[in-house]
Amino acid sequence: MIKILFICHGNICRSPMAQFVFQSLACQAGLEDQIFVDSAATSTEEIGNPVHRGTRRILQEKGIPMKDHRAVQLTRSDGKRYDYLVGMDSWNMRNMARILGENSRGEQLRLLDLTEEARDVADPWYTGDFEKTYQDIDAGCRALLDKICRDHRLYIKS
Repeated sequence: MIKILFICHGNICRSPMAQFVFQSLACQAGLEDQIFVDSAATSTEEIGNPVHRGTRRILQEKGIPMKDHRAVQLTRSDGKRYDYLVGMDSWNMRNMARILGENSRGEQLRLLDLTEEARDVADPWYTGDFEKTYQDIDAGCRALLDKICRDHRLYIKS
């Protein structure tokens, strides 16, 4: 089982959006039995809170299935549990490195670095633009799925 953890500041907007978008893409590809996806925060500010209403709304509009999720914080042990630890922005990447330490076995990467437009995924908590965040996350998740298929010689079934 390939394990992916999406990470943002609070784990209520971007990282759960990426979690559910990626799960949907993996299911569409027939790979749901080979890939496990979750999400976490680098901060403690939103721990225990549900997914932001803006994220819930955009996922519903796009027809992306979503399950109940409560914000959790990234832990040092996640670096050993997950194969891919995917941050949404440069600040997340710095905080991930601090939390995970040097013994993380998982590959740490910024989501949009996998696309032709390498940059941060803007936080809709501040911008209010959940559509733009969705577009960025969708592009990044598609690129990540391609990378994982190449890395693990997986073939899309559908």
